[in-house]
Amino acid sequence: MADTTGNPTDTEASSDSDTPSGKSRWRYIGPGIVVAATGVGAGDLVATLIAGSNFGYTLLWAAVIGCLVKISLAEAAGRWHLSTGRTLFDGWASLGRWTIWFFGVYAVIWGFVYGAAAMSSSALPLQALFPDVMDLEWWAIACGLLGLVFVWFNKYAVFEKVMTVLVGVMFVVTVYLAIRVTPNLGDAFAGLLPVLPDEKDSVLNTLGLIGGVGGTITLAAYGYWVNAKGWTNTGWMKVMRLDNRVAYITTGIFVVAMLFVGAELLHSANVAIASGDKGLLQLSDILEEEYGTATAKFFLIGFFATSYTSLIGVWHGVSLMFADFVARFRGEGELKGEEVASGARERSWPFRAYLLWLTFPPIVLLFQGEPFRLIIIYGVLGAAFLPFLAGTLIWLLNSSRTPAPWRNGPLSNLMLAVAGLLFLVLCVKQVWDQPWSEFF
Repeated sequence: MADTTGNPTDTEASSDSDTPSGKSRWRYIGPGIVVAATGVGAGDLVATLIAGSNFGYTLLWAAVIGCLVKISLAEAAGRWHLSTGRTLFDGWASLGRWTIWFFGVYAVIWGFVYGAAAMSSSALPLQALFPDVMDLEWWAIACGLLGLVFVWFNKYAVFEKVMTVLVGVMFVVTVYLAIRVTPNLGDAFAGLLPVLPDEKDSVLNTLGLIGGVGGTITLAAYGYWVNAKGWTNTGWMKVMRLDNRVAYITTGIFVVAMLFVGAELLHSANVAIASGDKGLLQLSDILEEEYGTATAKFFLIGFFATSYTSLIGVWHGVSLMFADFVARFRGEGELKGEEVASGARERSWPFRAYLLWLTFPPIVLLFQGEPFRLIIIYGVLGAAFLPFLAGTLIWLLNSSRTPAPWRNGPLSNLMLAVAGLLFLVLCVKQVWDQPWSEFF
């Protein structure tokens, strides 16, 4: 996306001479790959498949808009980190202690439930690939423990390299499937026109697809990965923006490819699949019937790469944010991006404590099922996070907390406002749909 601030270029706003320029910027791409890999999970692929299955190519435009909205959110988070030298959580804390409490409650409950979901999602394709090795629960535990060990003992540089390899696997698999089903390009281009399906709740379904195209809390983690990469000042602004565009172009390719698969393989044959991760296992069975065992197994490898990048991405990124939360809660003063860049956060006890929280307590849920009331709270908090993120970014980036050259321009304000309104509508729907009568 273009410079949404409408303000001076990097050379005008920063005197740093050691930052890259021109074509050399491409060599530094990395955090965007990480946020794309983490943000696109199995649930996003299933939602896109179901959209393609139900509506064909009609909602292709919604998937594209979803990517543009997320580009704006991630760019704003990265711009805050680079322009102020402070972390996003430090910015939140400047808005009042209510932000600290919101994030603390969110991180504890969300992490507990998400840990089990991420481990299960990663285990499903492994059990399908190796059905006689062990039960799903033990595959899930193995995935969680492997993620814990990997993030615990490796710094950002290694983490980014592994994520890049897994993204490569995801890319090859999804693009191969999109080509394999032979998409109708005429219908696909027609799907770029903003038309709503003639179905009940089509508006909410469309908004859900826009809001679900890759990323929740990982959008907030993007700024931390930017700092972990070593980018800590405005001299890196253009590199960050290029990196961010690459992230959501990559995300868009994943989503569009799976919508093609849903439109051609499921919609044309009037085949329905289940929501949730198990819908991808159904797709594997359909692919095996249509194209043979090799294609089905190839897809399962891509399914695993998609799920596991989300797992280790959250294990790393949200643990960085939690370490920042603890530092602020303990009154350690202004939280700087340089500390993230130094690797100090990755070695801190709060980072590792949250890693343990994501891994071990959720194992209980793998065997006992998810507690009903906790799942409702998890759903509400999760739905509230993106309106919180969009609203606080508008607040921070239009105030004196941000240096004047890097405050929001009209385009950024418009995109963040659209994002905030979109996610607020989805949040209200999520809260409304909860079975509150059974909660009490």
